[in-house]
Amino acid sequence: MGITAAFMLPHPPVILPEIGKGEEKKIQKTIDAYHQSAKTIAALSPETIVVISPHQTMYADYFHISPGKAAQGDFGQFRAGHVKIEAAYDTGFTGELCKKADQRALPAGTDGERDRRLDHGTMVPLYFVNQYWKDYRLVRIGLSGLPFQKHLELGRCIRETAEALGRKTVLIASGDLSHRLKADGPYGYQKEGPQYDTRIMEVMGKADFSRLMDFSEDFCEKAGECGHRSFLILAGALEGLEVEAGQLSYEGPFGVGYGICTYQNKKG
Repeated sequence: MGITAAFMLPHPPVILPEIGKGEEKKIQKTIDAYHQSAKTIAALSPETIVVISPHQTMYADYFHISPGKAAQGDFGQFRAGHVKIEAAYDTGFTGELCKKADQRALPAGTDGERDRRLDHGTMVPLYFVNQYWKDYRLVRIGLSGLPFQKHLELGRCIRETAEALGRKTVLIASGDLSHRLKADGPYGYQKEGPQYDTRIMEVMGKADFSRLMDFSEDFCEKAGECGHRSFLILAGALEGLEVEAGQLSYEGPFGVGYGICTYQNKKG
């Protein structure tokens, strides 16, 4: 066993009806694609789900992997504190992943946790997954300010860990696209915003992962993207695997891009 599938998923809290209160209907294609993805995950019945989240603890020069046996969180900061998510961690996977990273001299580990609670970059995907599949353990990993290449390397460590342990594993790269698509969006408009979304959906929709390195960090910063480093980790995790890619949806009515793509390992 190893990585059976991976998913590129956004994390807008407004997608939850308890938060959107009707506004979520403006991204119905994203909702439909999310349910489709969650059903696919349930059909794969993974033992472990690895979530890469831009809103997990992040350091400039270190990848933080959540420690402990379990964690929980809620959407209180979005006025929906009654919506709670909890998950048990795969401590064995986390321990082995730390070893693999250490062998590569990659700065990653469980030290330096600043907030034990689950972040919304993790909870939004699990909100949908948990409607169809709950018999899994979670591994939660943050991004870093390290170069893009290091994120690819971490993805390789994740793949090696899943294979070494024989874990049936699904990886979720949580990340929105540009936050600068519209003048009335959260960060205004930059021409690089729509440019980024067009390019990234073409690359990710075709699983043409080598082209992720063609995006300069300066361009990504101007575009106000959220998930590029998550996608690089996904790319590293799928490196060398024969995958079937699917582009399910793309929308950006609120000035932020939301894209959903799926990747299934053809050899299971």
